[in-house]
Amino acid sequence: MTRKEFKNLCAQHPVILDGATGTEMIKRGMPRGVCPELWAFENFDALADIHNSYIAAGSNIVYAPTFGANKIKLAEYGLQDKLWELNKGLVEKAKNNAAGRALVFGDIAPTGMIFAPAGQLKLEAAVDIYKEQIAAVVAGGADGIVIETMIDFAEARAALIAARETVPDLPVILTMTFEPGGMTLSGNPPEACLITAQALGADAFGCNCSCGPEAMLPIVSRLKELAVIPIIAKPNAGMPKLEKGATVFTMTPEEFGAEARKLIAAGVNILGGCCGTTPGHIAKAAEMIKDMRTEPPRKKAVSAISGARGWHKWEKNSPITIIGERINPTGKKALQAELRQGSLEMVRRFAREQTSAGAMVLDVNMGLSGIDEKEMMLAAIDAVTGVTDLPLCIDSGSAEVMEAALRHYPGRALVNSVTAEKNRIEGTLKAAAKYGAMIIILPVAESGIPATAQERALCIQNIFAEAEKLGFNKEDIIIDALTMTVSADPMAAVNTLETVEWAAKDFGCHVLLGLSNVSFGMPEREKLNAAMLTM
Repeated sequence: MTRKEFKNLCAQHPVILDGATGTEMIKRGMPRGVCPELWAFENFDALADIHNSYIAAGSNIVYAPTFGANKIKLAEYGLQDKLWELNKGLVEKAKNNAAGRALVFGDIAPTGMIFAPAGQLKLEAAVDIYKEQIAAVVAGGADGIVIETMIDFAEARAALIAARETVPDLPVILTMTFEPGGMTLSGNPPEACLITAQALGADAFGCNCSCGPEAMLPIVSRLKELAVIPIIAKPNAGMPKLEKGATVFTMTPEEFGAEARKLIAAGVNILGGCCGTTPGHIAKAAEMIKDMRTEPPRKKAVSAISGARGWHKWEKNSPITIIGERINPTGKKALQAELRQGSLEMVRRFAREQTSAGAMVLDVNMGLSGIDEKEMMLAAIDAVTGVTDLPLCIDSGSAEVMEAALRHYPGRALVNSVTAEKNRIEGTLKAAAKYGAMIIILPVAESGIPATAQERALCIQNIFAEAEKLGFNKEDIIIDALTMTVSADPMAAVNTLETVEWAAKDFGCHVLLGLSNVSFGMPEREKLNAAMLTM
């Protein structure tokens, strides 16, 4: 199945997923403590019965039982050498059994390791782990990939990168596990996860496990306001209860079906069940929503950036966004000295101070001679995201540094900046497109800074034309109107203000000012800055 075919499928009617698989395998004889994937492989008649039951209940998509078949989880059973055989074989068996009656998605889940910097699992190692498993399920003929039950978005993002680099045109859907309060156990809010996932190429996003359908309703409502892709809900059959030493789910199929209607009405496009849900729950849900139409995504694009624990959105009449730009060694001798010594204490302090002062986004620049800019940028990203929830603007003139930073950063960044210079178009712009970043367009041509607002407008249009070729739209960009100092050119402020008016009213984009540049070298700088901002 192609991504376009999947998009069309979701646009026609509610797509029905399967329900719980593990508990159904236990009902059919799987002993406690065995490797579920190996048991399913060796007792496939039981799994075929489960899939057949869900397909009969109305499931359009069933998950191959490859949930824990990554090499880290398989190693717990001494089965890491069987990774290819289990993943490929389970998908092949599931596909043959489904025989065109339902789609089969390969199931990708957490490794069980804690992600860096809190734990030992690093990004590239995680990407490699997931690439190995994804290649195996694709070799088995998977119609798509589901990344599910993720509690740390950094790990989910690694799996999504692995999927997109392995199978660029196969649909990939992602569901996080949010607690009833609306956050993952790692502190990731739904909005931040969604903004990053859809920018990075997820074909649908939502939540599974942890809570029942009623607790998912407010999460779905929050996601729907920002989503440009279909929304998934795969809730448990209510909240678990402990009865006679056993965990049970008491929500009946009828109750589950009634809640399913509420989820579809709230904007869910893809519905299934997780822990405690049986073929009976899925059948009742399918019956209850069969007359309902799904609501398509409300937006075609969204101007928003995100970090692991925070996010920021731009709208037409929203308040001015303050971007803190102190994390930049230019003109800061003390910071330069610290960076050359390998210290990031001042970087952390600047991040905390700017956050407390009301910044909404933090710019990070490590451009300094005598240091390894790429390594320092990666370290600075970790340092800053460790002390603030604010999303970041990555600031570098090096395409290599930008590529590495965007891959490393656990969110959707803002890129500062793309000019008409060849290295920025062929390097920085392509890196931003690959990782789904928003970009700042700075009207600087190969020949230098345009002298007039009209020349700046033409330069901006030329840069945007190149960005459009890579899939960017106007919601993905912010125009820097290029604030120059009036002490050197009395017309500088006028040219900037004319560029602002053109960019906002005629071109239709959000606009950025490096405000304090206007007053450089002048007395009473704060008054000049305030006057410029007011105008």
